[in-house]
Amino acid sequence: MNLNDPRELAQLLEAFLLASGKPMSLERLAELFEETERPEPTQLKEALELLRRSCKGRAFELKEVASGYRLQVRERFAPWVGRLWEERPQRYSRALLETLALIAYRQPITRGEIEDVRGVAVNSNITKTLLEREWIRVVGYRDVPGRPAMFATTKAFLDHFNLRSLDELPPLAALRELEPEPVAMEDDAEVPEALQARADLAIQDDDEAPPREETSFRSLLAELDNMEQGLKTDFDDLRLPGVEDGDQSAAVADNEVGESLH
Repeated sequence: MNLNDPRELAQLLEAFLLASGKPMSLERLAELFEETERPEPTQLKEALELLRRSCKGRAFELKEVASGYRLQVRERFAPWVGRLWEERPQRYSRALLETLALIAYRQPITRGEIEDVRGVAVNSNITKTLLEREWIRVVGYRDVPGRPAMFATTKAFLDHFNLRSLDELPPLAALRELEPEPVAMEDDAEVPEALQARADLAIQDDDEAPPREETSFRSLLAELDNMEQGLKTDFDDLRLPGVEDGDQSAAVADNEVGESLH
């Protein structure tokens, strides 16, 4: 195989990406070659561009995401391709998506700050789910009483949503258009007995708690309107020189850089 031929190199890169099944960076692709035959980064990019053009008119495409390059089925075929799997795609609650949106647009952010914006408590299962899916991570601890964890998004989050960086997040104005109008209920509509019982129980549990009004999604997006600038994907600047990895989380909150991110 003549690796100096961009077309042959493009075919080899296609084989790598098909076999990998996950995004591959330029550095990782280069590592797959012997040192004596390793193409230059410019040659790899030229071959990848050739591969991208060769996908035109095909059911798959070459997509660059945060972790690198991958071959994937085009989005318009998703409704049919999804039938290959018996399990239905997981649906996420509005609370989870609002929490994820706040982390993405206002990172780094603590759980308490999320609750201040949404107006309701954040269920611990929400952050657990996001952490388990590796969509968010803890990047430090706020230097306040209790030292709450600060959350930020990950490359896995960007990969899942076909993004190369946070700069490609949709503007908040576009998200605002997705909010459904509230549906009015008739005053005499019958409430299911089981639902009424749960509501009565919740009221009893909340008798001693101060009332909190949940922020609408439209208000939440308005709160974020001034926070779209200066988004970060790399929090290596939170690492302090001379501090071991295990002590970084405790030390980062004391650094002035961590405070300036707020």
